[in-house]
Amino acid sequence: MWIIGLKLNALSWEVAMRPGYRLYEPLFVLKPIAPDVWVADGGEIRMHLGILRLPFPTRMIVVRLPDGGLWVHSPIAAAPRLIAQVRELGAVTHLVAPNNLHYTWISAWSHEFGQARVWAAPGMSANSSTRLPKHELLSDTEPPPEWQGSFKQQRISGGPLTEVDFFHRKSRTLILTDAIENLDLKRFRSVIYRFVTWAAGSNEPDGMLPWELRKHFQTNRCYNRAAIDRMIQWQPERILLAHGRCYYQDGAEELKRAFRWL
Repeated sequence: MWIIGLKLNALSWEVAMRPGYRLYEPLFVLKPIAPDVWVADGGEIRMHLGILRLPFPTRMIVVRLPDGGLWVHSPIAAAPRLIAQVRELGAVTHLVAPNNLHYTWISAWSHEFGQARVWAAPGMSANSSTRLPKHELLSDTEPPPEWQGSFKQQRISGGPLTEVDFFHRKSRTLILTDAIENLDLKRFRSVIYRFVTWAAGSNEPDGMLPWELRKHFQTNRCYNRAAIDRMIQWQPERILLAHGRCYYQDGAEELKRAFRWL
């Protein structure tokens, strides 16, 4: 979440003890979305913005690759029952930190699944990078050979945010992180947080990239417009998000809508 005039170095995260956002229960449970695709909703994190502690729900995505290995996108807290369910699906072979804000629980998952390779988006700060286990950088558009047959990928970037987004070919599912936030205002317990989310333009049903980041993305407009157009051409059926309600139909149209400002 972003507000006018606030910068990335003023932000930090904490795990919320008392939820300020009504979460997407059941939590820490795998939920099937499409063949070989699951989501798991997690607890709440708080983003520090001055005196505010804005609540955010968390969500990760799990995809089973043709070789049986599991690809885990932006893992949430490593709750024991979730770890057990994932183990029942198979061995985690890839852990993905898709942008420079989504890496908090990578180390915990790497500890549980020591054989997994860790992948991170380019643009990680030195501080973020040191918090990750040994990792490899994702390219802008070329997936690693290990999952090239299963995914397409595309980098978008602007100012403090660099994110790599993924398209699962088999299920026609687009996987975004912060490129679209689609939060339900009614789920916030605080009127202040509802207003801040509305002002940022990241509330459902018209979820988008938060306002402050849009300005940065406009400075690199030609690149980002081409990147979004490429993802639209993939014709996703659904869009899975890290924050807020996902779009389970008309994925390409929702992507056009969410980036009409670019």
